[in-house]
Amino acid sequence: MDTALTLTTDMKLVLGLVGFTMAMFLFERIRADVVALVVMVVLGVTGLIAPEEIFGGFSGNAVMSIIATTILGAGLDRTGALNRLAGWLLRRSHGVEKRLLLLTTATAGLNSSFMQNPSVMALYLPVASRLASRTTLTLKRLLLPISAAIVMGGALTMVGNSPLILLNDLLMSANNNLPSGTATIEPLRMFAPLPIGVALVIASLAYFHFYGSRKLREEEGGEGDDAQAPARTESYFAKAYGIEGDVFELLVTAESPLVGMTVSDAENLFDAPLLLALKTGDDTRLAPPADMRIWVGSVIGAMGPRQQVSDFAQNQFLRMSSRLKQLGDLFNPARAGISEAVVPPTSRVIGKTAGELRLRKERGISLLAINRDKQVIREDVRNTPLRAGDMLVFHSIWQDLATAAGSRDFVVVTDYPKGEQRPHKFKIAMAIFAITIIIALTSHLPVALTLLMGVAGMLLTGVLRMDEAYAAINWKTIFMMAGLIPLGWAMDSSGAAAWIAGHTIDKLPTGIPVWALELALALLTTAFSLVISHVGATIVMVPIAVNLALAAGGNPTAFALIVALSASNNLMTASNPVISMAMGPAKYTPREMWRVGGPLSLLYTIIVVVMINLMF
Repeated sequence: MDTALTLTTDMKLVLGLVGFTMAMFLFERIRADVVALVVMVVLGVTGLIAPEEIFGGFSGNAVMSIIATTILGAGLDRTGALNRLAGWLLRRSHGVEKRLLLLTTATAGLNSSFMQNPSVMALYLPVASRLASRTTLTLKRLLLPISAAIVMGGALTMVGNSPLILLNDLLMSANNNLPSGTATIEPLRMFAPLPIGVALVIASLAYFHFYGSRKLREEEGGEGDDAQAPARTESYFAKAYGIEGDVFELLVTAESPLVGMTVSDAENLFDAPLLLALKTGDDTRLAPPADMRIWVGSVIGAMGPRQQVSDFAQNQFLRMSSRLKQLGDLFNPARAGISEAVVPPTSRVIGKTAGELRLRKERGISLLAINRDKQVIREDVRNTPLRAGDMLVFHSIWQDLATAAGSRDFVVVTDYPKGEQRPHKFKIAMAIFAITIIIALTSHLPVALTLLMGVAGMLLTGVLRMDEAYAAINWKTIFMMAGLIPLGWAMDSSGAAAWIAGHTIDKLPTGIPVWALELALALLTTAFSLVISHVGATIVMVPIAVNLALAAGGNPTAFALIVALSASNNLMTASNPVISMAMGPAKYTPREMWRVGGPLSLLYTIIVVVMINLMF
């Protein structure tokens, strides 16, 4: 490589744009997507990128892959896949918290290999809240290990995170400016980084198992459990209203005295649990009407402490099952759950009882308790006239709750899924997802096209609607990436990347080993990612890495892959979107993040450099 390149006007302009981008990302004077727009316009107006190519970032494989993985994640979310996962994790851990933490983080890492990291974190936040409410594990001890596993798991495939998705497009751009006689850089296949990702995930699991969890427990110190508890969980309702326990299925036998009774009669029996659902023949109801009859073969969905439900089942000759075989879809947290609502002064329900309002029959809502002037009413709530200011505890399908909230007779204060949930589409969504991955593994089609096939399948089968797919996409991220991609092209085409690489080699001692250059490149990219976004760090550093490899006699693909992996190696600051999503709910302090995330970040760098040297 020619290390005596002259610094031209075009190079100065490109490097000036890089400096402007880094300064704006660091000081946040201008929004990141606006910065990307300004950079793209300047590149086009100055002719650094041809006008007909300036918008090529919007149609690139990287942008389409991110759109597709986001929509696929939204489809899985609509079916309640992650809520099912929370229940599975609880069952498999058998109450052992270390095992629960290990299973949860390992599964999160695996999920992140096929979905955008922020999307996985968004799905795991409610999972973590549910696990925290059912165990003594706090969000502080859960979210950082989960976040780290998601970041590490993103290295398992080329679609796990934005830098890796961008990498192939940047490598193809680098091919256009390679010195004559240099071999063309081949794009990386879907599972090219798999060995590195496996090593990173194992390292993350071992780190928190032997060291990180202890540090987090020490940092938790004098804080009480309430400081980490989510605002609206089972633990909250248990503490505030005495509503606790799990949901069980009770099969009505021929000997049961409940045969022929109404739901209301059964509820009035001594020490009866909450009867939240009833299936008789083909008629399945959540919040069954009070006058609905119970017959032989009916299945009752009862909620309460296991011992209470077990005693009730024994006294009433019912067969009890803790596995929801027939009512599982009804009680999927993605579809239904417990909520709070206030009766406003303008409500038409004031002075009426739940029985008179026929809440269960007409609105599909079970009234579990009333909080009135700090007094909790649990007994005979159906016959208690409602007053303005009453806080009502409901159990319902979220869609029914949304309908009730729309009437303005109740003001719902609990956050709940506003969109339609489709747990009945779970198997279809999982089948489409599995087929998409198999095609990606076995075919030579572009990854973006393969993922879009999965998106089309989810749309055609009704797992998602088109408007929901549009809403799932983070257009700010898409616009920022598409706007900055031409900056990476300009780094190559203007010769700025080659100039930086050449002068870097000139300043280094003669005979410096390639692995030392790789280590320095990894640390520099990690430092950039702390200041600017991981996308910005990738776009700026990949062209430099390719030219540095050519100048030092290294492998351009290996150097570029180190950059793409190191751009996500930020486990200490909120500039990593995954970490920023965890910091608020878990109330992490900067000191905690650096003490726990810093050593893991150094371990990440060492593993990446060692594994790439073994692979290339």
